[in-house]
Amino acid sequence: MTQAYDALVIGSGQAGPFLAVELAKAGWKAALIEREHLGGTCVNDGCTPTKTLVASAKVAHMARRAAEYGVGVGPVSIDMAAIKARKDAIVGASIDSLTSWIGSTANLTLIRGHATFEGPHEVSVNGERLTAPKIFINVGGRSVMPDWPGLAGSGALDNTGLLELDAVPEHLIIAGGSYIGLEFAQIFRRFGARVTVVEYADSLIFREDEDVSALARTLMEKEGVEIVLRARDFAVARAGDTIELNVSVDGAQRKIAGSHLLVAIGRQPNSDRLGLDKAGIARDKRGFIVVDDELRTNVEGVWALGDVNGRGAFTHTSYNDFEIVFANLFGKGPRKVSERISAYALFIDPPLARVGMNKTAARASGRKVLRGFYPMARVGRAKERGETEGFMEALVDADSQRILGATLFGIDADEIIHSLINIMAADAPYTTIVRAVPVHPTVSELIPTLLGGLKPLE
Repeated sequence: MTQAYDALVIGSGQAGPFLAVELAKAGWKAALIEREHLGGTCVNDGCTPTKTLVASAKVAHMARRAAEYGVGVGPVSIDMAAIKARKDAIVGASIDSLTSWIGSTANLTLIRGHATFEGPHEVSVNGERLTAPKIFINVGGRSVMPDWPGLAGSGALDNTGLLELDAVPEHLIIAGGSYIGLEFAQIFRRFGARVTVVEYADSLIFREDEDVSALARTLMEKEGVEIVLRARDFAVARAGDTIELNVSVDGAQRKIAGSHLLVAIGRQPNSDRLGLDKAGIARDKRGFIVVDDELRTNVEGVWALGDVNGRGAFTHTSYNDFEIVFANLFGKGPRKVSERISAYALFIDPPLARVGMNKTAARASGRKVLRGFYPMARVGRAKERGETEGFMEALVDADSQRILGATLFGIDADEIIHSLINIMAADAPYTTIVRAVPVHPTVSELIPTLLGGLKPLE
């Protein structure tokens, strides 16, 4: 039996449900297909659960520091089962809300099952054939599990498995020192676990400028996280309740034994599970579905949104993919991926927030670049709150006076960065902020000061 629709949306990550609902509201007969959990990575094993754990870890950390503020709280204890229950409740509420929203939308059918293409505009789900002239792929990605000797069957965890722990690990080994790895490192260290981060690269966050990476390492080590860089020749072994990560570091062999191993070396698209060859949909060498500037694949009437297209790896870029596709479909465009300003955050404490170019990219651009720098230790609000680590940095094109990028690493950086994102999106000169009158006392009030002290980038 074949069911015909106006549109099929495959996957319910950040882009899928919003697009499916808007198509249905526009009068299209639409189906949203989901094989596992509504909400995708963000709701189930990404943003929502991890930031809930970040919040619990922050409370534990500040409780231990209470005496610095003249507050007595007594010994701090961790109830990991209660922390997990709180996380699960918040995730569950998000899923329930999403389920209700989709279920109450006229013209929209939710189909549970795994979709595979049978042709350019036909998929099969649970043995049933579904056709539509327009298909939107939003299937996201998953953790990379490498082919290290001994890893298979060792009990090593990915981020999804780690979120299911209801007891604090005795010693958590984390293979991978970037965003996912560092967030979990700080979380579980603050919960009381011994934590060792093992990274292949020469610096902890190799995509960032060296001063940023160095500060992240300092912050982690200050809290007791052990950092191992330049690791090679990864191998895993299981010995009873102990899991061993064997590496070579600068030519010397090293064995790290722990109770748990998290593998956080990257993510890969879920494009290999869709039967794309039957539809003739092209992928690149890394497996990402190839799309143009409006997120159309090489097959007419098929789009790819979110992590699966390789054009962004964040919840906010996935949602923006929805906005781009919807605007172009309904004459509210044109909108393009290339117009998007790159911005993201690392939600350790204090957070790192970035927009646009860093110093490395700015130097390579050939522009005449100005740099503003301000240490958090000089910010009154940071001193009042006892959180003075980090700095603010902005890069400006000397000729156009446009902000090229900014790195904020410190208290409230993940919120403050939006004042710079908004100015960049408006294509306004940096002087717009310099002339603004900010509220005192805040951290954001130092952004005009930061931009008012520009000097040539060395």
